[in-house]
Amino acid sequence: MKQIAHLLENKGKEVWSLPPDATVHAAISEMAKKEVGALLVMKGDELVGIVSERDYARKVILKGKASKETPVSDIMSHPVVCVQPEITVEQSMAIMTRKRIRHLPVTDKGKVIGVISIGDVVRGIIEDREFEIQQLTNYITGGTG
Repeated sequence: MKQIAHLLENKGKEVWSLPPDATVHAAISEMAKKEVGALLVMKGDELVGIVSERDYARKVILKGKASKETPVSDIMSHPVVCVQPEITVEQSMAIMTRKRIRHLPVTDKGKVIGVISIGDVVRGIIEDREFEIQQLTNYITGGTG
């Protein structure tokens, strides 16, 4: 079974973040620029929250707040659910489903080493299933490849 570490090897370990005092407008602009749906909120190397497009929609737009005046710290989700690189893709899917989240920071020894999204997890599961099907087909037909 594929581990989260394998997803990060393929995806890359780039982490997009901003400080808690950044405005929501800055966060949304950065998400658009990076083409991501969430950013980590960091105080130096410390992960203090995560802000997503969902947070923006529910905690700014629907409440009539001004995105250029509201700090990210007012709307970020915290504490942040994180995973270790050793857990399986299936385990991460279970966590994301149970917690109703779409992004998971990956930490190793307390340090953020990457972020996975629900899309990354689904792709990983599909790749695992395709490999299993190929192996079973080869076994059944006597194929070698």
